Amino acid sequence: RLTGQQQEINSLMQRKSAVDEENTRLKNEFGNLNRKFKDKRQELKDTEECAQKKEEQNRLVIKNLEEKNKGLNMCCADLLSDLENLRKQEAQWEREKCGNDARIKNLETDLAERRQQIKCWQSTCSNLSSQVAVKQEELFQKDCDV
Repeated sequence: RLTGQQQEINSLMQRKSAVDEENTRLKNEFGNLNRKFKDKRQELKDTEECAQKKEEQNRLVIKNLEEKNKGLNMCCADLLSDLENLRKQEAQWEREKCGNDARIKNLETDLAERRQQIKCWQSTCSNLSSQVAVKQEELFQKDCDV
């Protein structure tokens, strides 16, 4: 009976040793997994912090771009307003130019008529001068005769 108990004790001791080895192996594996978990948790935390920083940077970039866009929209509105004013001014100048062109044409026609009149007057003056010269000559002759 003692040998049977001794065998049972030996068997239990072997099982205990195997269980202890398995326990040690599982503890080591748990420790390794726990370290990996902590590393992954830290990695996740770092990634989340980086993502938050990137998100904040993106928000700032978007805000700056929106402000620039607002400024550019105002600039475009001003330019469109200036363009509209310039178009109105151009139309006004075009109307004035048409009026001035008509006045110039009338003045040119008037000038041509006046030149023609002057030529007629010059011709008349020339004839009258000739007649005056003839009359003076006749007067001179009559003076001499008298």
